[in-house]
Amino acid sequence: MGVLSRVRGSGDESGCRCTPSFDGDRLVIDAEECPGGGRLATEPTCRAAVVDALRERDAEAVWTRTAGVERAYEGVAAAALVAAGRFADAAAFHDEAVADRALYDPLGAARAATGRAGPVATLAAETGLAEVAAGADGYDDLLAPAVGPTISRSRVRLQPPATARFASRRELETGAVVRIYERPDRERRTYHLEPVEHGFGPGATERLVAAYDRLASGAVTGGERAPGRAVRRVVDDESAMDATVRDLERVLEKHTRGHGVVADLFADERVTDVFVTAPAATNRIRVRVDGETLTTNVRLTEGGIEALASRFRRESGRAFSRASPALDATATVAGRRVRVAGVTEPVSDGVAFAFRAHEREAWTLPALVANGTLTAAAAALLSLSVERDAAALLAGTRGAGKTSMLGALLWELPAETRTVVIEDTPELPVAQLQDAGRDVQSLRTGEDGGGELAPAEALRTALRLGEGALVLGEVRGEEAGVLYEAMRVGASGSAVLGTIHGDGGEAVRERVVTDLGVPESSFGATDLLVTLEPYESPAGRARRVNRIEEVVTVDGVGFESLFELRDGELTPTGRIERGNSRLVDALAGSTECYAAVRKHLQDRADWLADLADGGRIDAETVRRAHARRRAGQTT
Repeated sequence: MGVLSRVRGSGDESGCRCTPSFDGDRLVIDAEECPGGGRLATEPTCRAAVVDALRERDAEAVWTRTAGVERAYEGVAAAALVAAGRFADAAAFHDEAVADRALYDPLGAARAATGRAGPVATLAAETGLAEVAAGADGYDDLLAPAVGPTISRSRVRLQPPATARFASRRELETGAVVRIYERPDRERRTYHLEPVEHGFGPGATERLVAAYDRLASGAVTGGERAPGRAVRRVVDDESAMDATVRDLERVLEKHTRGHGVVADLFADERVTDVFVTAPAATNRIRVRVDGETLTTNVRLTEGGIEALASRFRRESGRAFSRASPALDATATVAGRRVRVAGVTEPVSDGVAFAFRAHEREAWTLPALVANGTLTAAAAALLSLSVERDAAALLAGTRGAGKTSMLGALLWELPAETRTVVIEDTPELPVAQLQDAGRDVQSLRTGEDGGGELAPAEALRTALRLGEGALVLGEVRGEEAGVLYEAMRVGASGSAVLGTIHGDGGEAVRERVVTDLGVPESSFGATDLLVTLEPYESPAGRARRVNRIEEVVTVDGVGFESLFELRDGELTPTGRIERGNSRLVDALAGSTECYAAVRKHLQDRADWLADLADGGRIDAETVRRAHARRRAGQTT
């Protein structure tokens, strides 16, 4: 009787019943009927079935499946199993006993082989088994799998890194647990996620998979209520499980109607960005937490990344394929608005995503004063300028805070002002403004044939929708000429606001005039330029206003700073105080003088500082405070 027959039990019900088969470069083990469940770290008989299969053929990964759970052995684990298979096959000619031992105890076989001289020791070195054994602390470390329910389309390595030092723990609303580990051997810390379903026992997991199968087959329908109905159809005794029916419903909904493990990551409010790098099936997801980028213990499967791509195609209504390999959209994930940037072949080695969460609440100027983005005096200038119909551009690099600032300025428009917002990807707080009773019309732009207006045509359409404020999410193409012509002739009848990439007035002028072809005389219709920047604060990554410039048109178009950063503080340059500001002069009403506008600016600064210092910074509170201020009441 061969060793494999012995370890399988040769008819003994306690023996291994794993069934191996190859799927491309993967060895797939069906362990549904096996008492050991295909757990290679703890079950020598299952380990022997895998190594025996690898005697004939190599594999890049080994997957075992049982009771709705899949364990993926990849990287070092797969290499160790392949090395054991090669050694067992080659060493049988020289020493059958040590070759047989390599099936169920590769580490022991490696120690036995390297402890002697001759061809067996040479084979241990040539097959890589000796090297694998030298770096392993045991099977729990060497064969630690990435685990996941078969429905989850993601794999999680539950065992922390061998050199990890525990730093912190928190539980999320989804029931997932997050642990942060520090690793002396790595620069990056590890964000260790354990979704709630990974704590389910066999009974709960089997019912979860059964409910999923009912949904997938169409046996259960009902739209949003279908996951709950499917779970109730397969649960006959909740007390016999280690999970509640509600837990099963939430997990099933997450993996069939939601965004899977990405929803768990964004359930952590500290997470602002999630990065899925192609090829996604082999690269771990990274997250940005409080400004720090961490590696996670999570990977998407090939099916998982394709499921996300399909979902975002449906939700956005936009093409995402080889013919249109870039996606820019928004989604609601774990109750948070998330911007989704995706790429796929041929520009990338498969599908990749970058997710960035927007704040749950709309930003306001008092909130930006409170968090140090700008001072109350600078905020007062922006507030009064927007209220009195200035044309302003917000400049900066990606992640500088341009969109947050633009959203905050929309609350400074008079409540009766009609506003048209033009965006390719919805990011501004249009819904919140509408809920507050503002007349805000949103226009969506696009270039991929999805039915949206091209940016320039959207801008022309906006100008036909009635006088009012005009807001452009980003100035970057043909629409720039239309925008500046509208600004030059005053076609909008109110404030014109937008964002643009650039670092300061000169860089923005170069981009608008040289790159976008706008006449310099038209660019001179801009009143105000606000430049923002990201920076590292003691509390982590933050954003701030770098400078505020007014546009002057004497002897061509130039810029004069009204506020600029000095020693880390946004400081007035004195131009307003000396009476030299063209902008302040233009803000004066027909019966006002320059000094009166300065008095308004001081009053507005005091008002904003009072709101910020008192923590009255949410959108509804600021809206009401504006209403009382305009009615002549105190805040």
